[in-house]
Amino acid sequence: MSDPIRILLVDDHAVLRSGLRLLLEREEGLEPVGEAGTAEEALRALPRLTPDVVVIDIEMPGMGGIEGAAMIRQRAPDARILFLSMHDQARDVRRAFDAGADGYLLKSAADEDLVRAVRAVAAGDRYVHPALGAVLAAPAPHGPLDELTIREREVLRLLALGHTNQEIAEKLIVSVRTVESHRAHVMTKLRVTTRAGLVHVALEAGLLSEED
Repeated sequence: MSDPIRILLVDDHAVLRSGLRLLLEREEGLEPVGEAGTAEEALRALPRLTPDVVVIDIEMPGMGGIEGAAMIRQRAPDARILFLSMHDQARDVRRAFDAGADGYLLKSAADEDLVRAVRAVAAGDRYVHPALGAVLAAPAPHGPLDELTIREREVLRLLALGHTNQEIAEKLIVSVRTVESHRAHVMTKLRVTTRAGLVHVALEAGLLSEED
């Protein structure tokens, strides 16, 4: 009998993690070995838990899933990475795979889809949620925000809405220094030097809604 697939669940919603754990524990050959609420916690737990598969969300406080996946790939190259996310945009899926993901599943997926995805990536296969096939088949769009990470786009939107670095840090549950770093990266990538320039780019790219 082969060893069970060891799974680390990484999501900032404890209720979701508990539900995923219960689901996976019912499946033969799957063994949830730990949970983490942030990518930083997951990185600290890697040496102790030695997971075969890391199921991780994209949007989380702090580092975020994309950056976290890239570091997990560096520190635990044998671990397979499966994103479980509500984001269904092609650019987000592509960024996930660029960061080292082996699979991408939407949170709207059925229970059996998650089990199937975990088994697939553990076996060395690549898994993409069936609903994303057509999205990924379309040519990659080219726009002013394409080079930004999900977190950088979030920071850009909040800056464009007039929030200060301190306010953004409180909203995203990160340090002011982290916000300043994101802001610098955004301005460099967008080639703008003022807040007015950031607002203009955000409006042109449709990042702000009518409610905003």
